[in-house]
Amino acid sequence: MPSSSSQRLLRCFSLPLPLSSPSSSAAFLLLHRPLSSSALFSSTMPYRNREKLQRSKDSVEVADRLQRLTISDHGPLQLMGQDRGVSTASGSVDAAAGSSVVTEKEARTAERLSKLFNRPLGADFSVDGNTFSRAQIRATFYPKFENEKSDQEIRARMIEMVSHGLATLEVSLKHSGSLFMYAGHEGGAYAKNSFGNVYTAVGVFVLGRMFHEAWGAEAIRKQAEFNEFLEKNHMCISMELVTAVLGDHGQRPIDDYVVVTAVTELGSGKPKFFSTPELIAFCRKWRLPTNHVWLFSTRKSATSFFAAYDALCEEGTATPVCKALDEVADISVPGSKDHIKVQGEILEGLVARIVSRDSSNHMGEVLREFPPPPMDGIVHDLGPSLREICAANRSDEKQQIQALLQHAGTSLCPSFCDWFGNGAVGIHFRNADRSVLSKFLQVHPADFSTTKLQEMIRLMRQRHFGVAFKCYCNFHKIDSLSSDDLHFKMVIHVHNDSVFRRYQQEMRRNRGLWPLYRGFFVDIDMFKLNKEKAAELVKDSNMLLKNINGSDVSSSVSDGLADEDANLMVKLKFLTYKLRTFLIRNGLSILFKDGPSAYKTYYLRQMKNWGTSTVKQKELSKMLDEWAVYIRRKCGNRPLSSSTYLNEAEPFLEQYAKRSPQNQALIGSAGSLVSTENFLAIIDGGRDEEGDLHLDEEVIPLQPTPSAIDTVPKDEGLIVFFPGIPGCAKSALCKEILNTPGGLGDDRPIQSLMGDLIKGRYWQKVIDERKKKTSVITLADKNAPNEEVWKLIEDMCRSTKASAVPVVPDSEGTDSNPFSLDALAVFIFRVLQRANHPGNLDKASPNAGYVLLMFYHLYEGKNRKEFETELFERFGALVKMPLLKPDRNPLPEPVKVILEEGISLFRLHTDRYGRYKTEPSKGSYAKEWAQWEKRLREVLFDNADYLNSIQIPFDIAVKQVIEQLKDVAKGEHKTPETEKRKFGNIVFAAVTMPVKEINCLLNEITEKEPKVKDFLRDKDLENNLRKAHVTLAHKRSHGVTAVASYGIFEKQNVPVDVTALLFSDKSAALEVRLGSVNGEKISSKNEWPHVTLWTAAGVPPKEANALPQLLTEGKASRVEIEPPTTIAGVMDFY
Repeated sequence: MPSSSSQRLLRCFSLPLPLSSPSSSAAFLLLHRPLSSSALFSSTMPYRNREKLQRSKDSVEVADRLQRLTISDHGPLQLMGQDRGVSTASGSVDAAAGSSVVTEKEARTAERLSKLFNRPLGADFSVDGNTFSRAQIRATFYPKFENEKSDQEIRARMIEMVSHGLATLEVSLKHSGSLFMYAGHEGGAYAKNSFGNVYTAVGVFVLGRMFHEAWGAEAIRKQAEFNEFLEKNHMCISMELVTAVLGDHGQRPIDDYVVVTAVTELGSGKPKFFSTPELIAFCRKWRLPTNHVWLFSTRKSATSFFAAYDALCEEGTATPVCKALDEVADISVPGSKDHIKVQGEILEGLVARIVSRDSSNHMGEVLREFPPPPMDGIVHDLGPSLREICAANRSDEKQQIQALLQHAGTSLCPSFCDWFGNGAVGIHFRNADRSVLSKFLQVHPADFSTTKLQEMIRLMRQRHFGVAFKCYCNFHKIDSLSSDDLHFKMVIHVHNDSVFRRYQQEMRRNRGLWPLYRGFFVDIDMFKLNKEKAAELVKDSNMLLKNINGSDVSSSVSDGLADEDANLMVKLKFLTYKLRTFLIRNGLSILFKDGPSAYKTYYLRQMKNWGTSTVKQKELSKMLDEWAVYIRRKCGNRPLSSSTYLNEAEPFLEQYAKRSPQNQALIGSAGSLVSTENFLAIIDGGRDEEGDLHLDEEVIPLQPTPSAIDTVPKDEGLIVFFPGIPGCAKSALCKEILNTPGGLGDDRPIQSLMGDLIKGRYWQKVIDERKKKTSVITLADKNAPNEEVWKLIEDMCRSTKASAVPVVPDSEGTDSNPFSLDALAVFIFRVLQRANHPGNLDKASPNAGYVLLMFYHLYEGKNRKEFETELFERFGALVKMPLLKPDRNPLPEPVKVILEEGISLFRLHTDRYGRYKTEPSKGSYAKEWAQWEKRLREVLFDNADYLNSIQIPFDIAVKQVIEQLKDVAKGEHKTPETEKRKFGNIVFAAVTMPVKEINCLLNEITEKEPKVKDFLRDKDLENNLRKAHVTLAHKRSHGVTAVASYGIFEKQNVPVDVTALLFSDKSAALEVRLGSVNGEKISSKNEWPHVTLWTAAGVPPKEANALPQLLTEGKASRVEIEPPTTIAGVMDFY
C-alpha cells in the first residue's frame, strides 16, 4: 500500500486519537479544531506567534470565545466511560450536588433562551464591523457532476483512458434506497436535503442494528467509540439506506439495511473523500456494510464490461449481472451485504466511474491486509425490527421517531434534540429567521473554510441558481446561545440537477471554487468581539489565511487525472427496474388524473427517450395497457399511492409473468416465481439464432396520442406555438402563414389567436376555440416560455385531440440560456422600432428593455441543447425559424456591455423585490432603470447597421418555416437526433460481411462450377440475401460473458478467409476462417464458423450449422475455394 494511504488508514484506526499530530501547525489548530487556551500556547506553535499572543492580555479571552463556538465535549456520552457497576456514598452526594447545580443552570438558561426565542432565531442579531462567522461542513456526499458529453462519448473516453494505462474503471452496484449521512451523535444524522425527521431516525436505527449484527455483545461499546472517532476526526459516512418503510422503489427489500458509499474527512478545508480501497479498509475495521465493487484495468476487461451491460440492459437482474461482471472483471470485491439476499433480484443499475490507475494495486493490498470481518451478532437476539417498531407506532410520526431513537440506544443516539428541540428548556422552534443568511454573508470570516463557503453562496445567489439555503437552530450549541453568539445549521438544497452543470461551468472559470455537493449541511456560528479582540483575531487570521491560501490552490489534476476525466461517471440502469419505477409508479398520477390515453403517451415517450428496443416496446405496451385497465378497475377513482404501489403491482406482475417465458424475461422477477439459475435460457428462447435471410419483423409500438407527432391524422388538429421572446417575429410569421395559398398543404382550416388581442386567460380561450372544431390548425400567437405552459399545451392536445409543434428562433444560446446575447439584441432592437403595438410593447414603452430582460430570464437555467431536447421529447418535433447569419461579425462591445449591465441590474432588482412583483419605475432602482433604458436605445440605434445586417431576411425565414410545418402536417417531419445513444439489448456478437462482395464471389464460383450454378439458379441471392455475418458467440448458446469478450474488437475490421461452399437441399453456407485484429486471433464459439446464404422455406437459419454433418452422411456437397478469398468484415454486436 502506498505510504500516504497507509499512514491515513493507520491514523484513522488508532484510538484514542489526539486532536493533532506533533507536526500540526497553529494554523491547523485555529482554523480546524476546537481550541483551548492551552492549545494556543502549544509547543508546536511558532515562537513568534506564541510571543505575540502572550503579550496580549486578551488572547486567552479570544481563544475561550472560539472554544465556546465548538461542539460541546460533555453530555451523556461521557457516562459511557464510567464504571456503572461501582457506586460510593461520596459519588452519590456529588451526583446529587451536581443535579442541583444543573437544575439552577437550566432555569437560568430557560429564562435567557425564552427571551431569544420570542422571535425567530437571529431576527434581532445585528451585524457590525466586529462580527465574525465560522462555518464547518458537517455532512456532505459526492458532488454531482453533470457530464456534458453523451453516454456514448463517456464510455469511449473511459475505454481510451484504461487502454492507455491512465486510469482504472470502477463499477459498483446501485442499491435502490435513499441517501443517509451520519457524522456522529453531535455532528448529526442527515437525509439528502433534510434532518431531524423520520428518514434520519430510520437511518440511525438501521445503522445501530448493523453494529449489533457485526459486533454482538461489543456493539454498544463500539457504537460509542465510533461516535467519538467521527467527532474527533470531524468525519462523515454516507450510506444508501434501503428499507421497506420509507416508500417503494423497484422492489420491496427482503431486509432493511445500509451500505456505505462514501467516507469523508471534513476537518481540513475542502472535504476529502476516501478512495474505494480506503473505504473498504475503513468499513472492514468498523465492520460496516460494503457494496459490491469491480475493477477493470485493461482494455479487454473494460470493453467486455460495457458489452455485458448492453447484453443485459433490458432483461438483467442481480444474479446474471453479478455473475457476468465477476467473469469479466480484473478484480471483484463482493459486498458484505449481498444484493440478492437483502434487496432481491430487481437491480436498479450500475455506477461506472474513472479512478486512479493505482486502484487495482491498492485494492489488492487492502484485501490482503483487511480480510472480511466476522459477524458476531448474527446469532444474537437483536430485538424488534424496524418494521415491527414502525408497525407498532403508526398513529403518530413523533411517537414513531421517538421509538426508533430509543431502540437505537443512547450509545449511538444520546440526544434527540435534532428531532424534538430542547425539551429541558421548552424550546422546540427550529427555523431560523430568513435574515441570518444575509447576515452570514456580511460578517468577517474567521477562517479559510468560511471564506470559501461564503464565496460559494454569494455566487449561487448572484447567478439565481435554483438553490435554497435553509437555516435552523443548532440545538447542540443551545447552551452557548446568546444575543452576541448565534449558532445555526444550514441546509444547501439544490432544486434542479441543471444547477450542478451550471455550477461546474463556474468552477471552470474560477478554479478556486469549492465543489457543490449533494447532501450539503453546514454548522455556522456568528459571534461578536470588542474592537481590541476583533483586531487581534483579524490580524492573526489574515496571516494564517495567507499561508493557507498559498497551499490551497486548486490543482487541475486529481490522482493523475485531469478534472474533466476525474469526474467521468455514467449510471447504467436496467429496464426491469425502470418499468416498475418510471413506467408504473411514476405514471400513476397521469393514469388516474388524465386517463389511459395520456398514460400511454407518457410511457411510450419514456421508452423512446431510453432507446428501448422495438421488441421490448411492443411487449411493455401490451403489459402496461393491461395494468392500466386492471388498476383503474380495482381502485376506481381513488388513486393508488406511489409509496405503496407494490402492494398492487407485485401481484399483478407475478401473475403476468406466469403466462409465458417471454413474460418472465420481461418482468425479471416477481414474487418467488422466477428461478434465476435458468434465467439466461429463458431470455432468448423464442428467437432465431440468426435472422439475416428474412426481413426483420417490423415491430411498431402503438403510437402515442398527440405529444409525439410522426404523422398527423387529418381528423386531428395541430397547435403551432412559440417558445420565444417578444421581437422574435411570431405575429408577422402567423400572418404570413394565414396568407399562404393552400395553407400547410392540406384542407384543414387555419386560425390564428393573437395573445395581445385576447383579454383574460389566453390559453383557456385557445382551448375553448379548439373544442368548437378540433381538426383546425391553431396558430397560438403568444410567447410560451416555460415548462408550465408546455404542460398546459400537452394537456390541451389530449383534451382537444390535437398534436403540437413548437417554432423557436434559431440561436446558439449561452451556458445557461437558449438565446444568445446577439439574439436578445436583435429582439430588443425590433421591439424599439415598433409603433402602435396592440400589447403596448413598442418604442413608446418606457420599460421595453426591462420587459425583454424579464422574458429572457424566463428561459434561464437551460442551455440550447437542453432546451431543444426537452421540446423534442415533449412534442416529437421542432421547427426552427432562421434568425442570424452564421458568418456574422462578433457583437459590438458597446452592445454587449449595455446588455450585460441590464442583466446585472435585473438581477439586483429581482434579488430585492422578487421577479415580476415590482415595476422598475417604482423600486429603489428606478433611477438606474431609467438611465439604462435611455442608454440602451442610444447604443442599439448607434449600431443599427450592424443589427440589420446580421439578420436573415424575413421572407427566407418564413419560407423555411412554412416548409417545415408542411412536413409536420404531412407526417414527413423527421425528429432530429438528441445525441442519446440507443443501447439496444445485445443478443450476439458477429463479424458483419459485405453482401456485395459475397455475391461477387458466388458469381465467380458459378462460372467455374456448373453444379453450383445449377444449385443457385432459382435462389435469387442477389435479392434475397440482404445481410450476412459470421456468428462469434450467442447469448443463449454461449452466455453473456462469451458475447461480452468480443467488446475489445467492436467496430474493428476483421479479415475473413472464405475456404469453401457447402450446400444441401435445405441450406447453403460459406465456410470461413477468421483472421487477427492487432495481432490477436479472432475465434468463433461456434464449432463451424460460416456465413449462412440460404435456407429452404420453413427451415430456420441455424440449421446451416448441420451442413458439415450432412456432408459426412453424403447429404450435402462441398466446393473448395482455392486459394481462399479474403473479405474484410466488421465486428458488431446484434
